[in-house]
Amino acid sequence: MTCTFESAAATRRPLIRRPKRTLATLALGLTALGVAVGSGADFSAQTANPSNTFSAGALSMDNSRSGAAILSATNLKPGGTEQTGLVDIKNTGSIDGNFTVSRDQVTSSDSGAQNPTPFANKVIVSILDCGKARIDNGPYGPEQHDPTCGDGDDQVRYVGTLGAQNAPIDLGTFHAGDQHRYLFGANLDPSTGNEYSGDGSSARFVFDAVQKP
Repeated sequence: MTCTFESAAATRRPLIRRPKRTLATLALGLTALGVAVGSGADFSAQTANPSNTFSAGALSMDNSRSGAAILSATNLKPGGTEQTGLVDIKNTGSIDGNFTVSRDQVTSSDSGAQNPTPFANKVIVSILDCGKARIDNGPYGPEQHDPTCGDGDDQVRYVGTLGAQNAPIDLGTFHAGDQHRYLFGANLDPSTGNEYSGDGSSARFVFDAVQKP
């Protein structure tokens, strides 16, 4: 009987090779997975708008009689002829505004017999909006045409005593560049008695503008 013996080294060889093949296969699989994950591409696009600017608008006005009286009504007589004065108000800003006119700093003098009420309560004031200036294209460029007072399209903004004008008077919305002409008038109440002879009043008119919402 013939007996064949394998050496211990020969017996262990399969056990040593099998783990190497397994590790190699695992490493190769991980490498392939890494390639699959890392090599993916995404489409993309971009566009930009540079140099955007932001600035605030402005609200300003021009008063044709700034710093001076609109009218100086002298030698008024009860029920006499109304004395008048003109002023042009313009929105010189870049935004629309709501314009008003107010009376303040009113004073009254009493030089003779004691007045039963301040002289300012006997002065009848009227404020008329004569309209908006019109801009036409002339042969040499834009031409401004000022409105005419008393032509039938005037709007009455206030009629009452100087003393009672205690709240701002709404003049409406002025768009950028709009200019209106106003006619201020004053006369004495026909009921003004002799005790007011030689008396007088003074007041300040103030134009204000607030941005339109």
